[in-house]
Amino acid sequence: MEFWVDALLVVVLAILIDRFIGELPNPVHPLRWMGNILDAINRRVKNRTSFSATVIGFLSYLLVFALFCTIGLLITTLARYGVTQLASPFWGEIAWIVATAFMFKITFAVFSFRHHCDPIAADLEAGRVEDAAAKVQMIVSRNTKGMDAEHIASSCCETVSENLVDSICSPTFYFGLLGLPGAVMFRCANLMDAMWGYLNEKYARIGYFPAKFDDVLGFLTARISPYFVAFAGMLLGMDWRAAVPAAKAEHTKTPSPNSGWSMTAVAATLGISMEKKGVYIMGTGPMPTTDDIRRCCRLVELTSIIYMLTVTFILYALLGIHVQTFVEGYVQQIWGCLF
Repeated sequence: MEFWVDALLVVVLAILIDRFIGELPNPVHPLRWMGNILDAINRRVKNRTSFSATVIGFLSYLLVFALFCTIGLLITTLARYGVTQLASPFWGEIAWIVATAFMFKITFAVFSFRHHCDPIAADLEAGRVEDAAAKVQMIVSRNTKGMDAEHIASSCCETVSENLVDSICSPTFYFGLLGLPGAVMFRCANLMDAMWGYLNEKYARIGYFPAKFDDVLGFLTARISPYFVAFAGMLLGMDWRAAVPAAKAEHTKTPSPNSGWSMTAVAATLGISMEKKGVYIMGTGPMPTTDDIRRCCRLVELTSIIYMLTVTFILYALLGIHVQTFVEGYVQQIWGCLF
């Protein structure tokens, strides 16, 4: 098959896997393994205030990137190589498409936040505010105990809209640009930023490189995301014209240099406000309701699919698939020499 056909099948299959199969169980999820490795490194760092801690953070990133990138490329390479030997090059290509789609899927999430948010919305509709607050604690870092219904709904909308960049636009952009190594490159930086990206004595040094690298990698994707939110909002009959102006005017309200772009665009398109007490208030509408949680999920999901079928597919067909197969050629040669 042509490269562009392979690229399209990989992207579409990855979306279908995300929709109908979802996430791997937590004990066997590669991000959990990555987190365990980083925890083990973190426990062994004694001097956290010197430049050596910054070097350890950088080397830790290189370690997890090299390890998980190698594992992913081994799986995709051996899928093609093994099935080609057992059957034919055609079936080897099919095996490669399936393996790449599964590896790619691990690096992004479109539909998983609906699985978290739907039970929260159901609790709010039933008046179980404390149960909803407990469930929200699983998807946000702030203290949710005693949170009212409006701020619970806002927390859901904030998380879903913020993760449009971190969980979809950025990893799929770098997959399109560099293939599977690109997606792993971003996912490692983003996970390390989530774990170590804190401006305190414990993490300021060790988390410096991954936090800055995550900001750099997300710079472009954050700033183009409002345009895709606007297009999806137009298809859904929402206030799509407000998305881009709101993002340009209000994106600086969040501490992160990137997260505010998608959050403000989604808030404006939905016609709601989002509030994290003591940090920001974005949007000019009322605080969200349970219906707004579901509208937010639909908006972000449609935005993600449009983005992946345009930006990710085009980049992957033109660049990423060639980069990935080039690197896989060397992996196959090394495997052949060793075994």
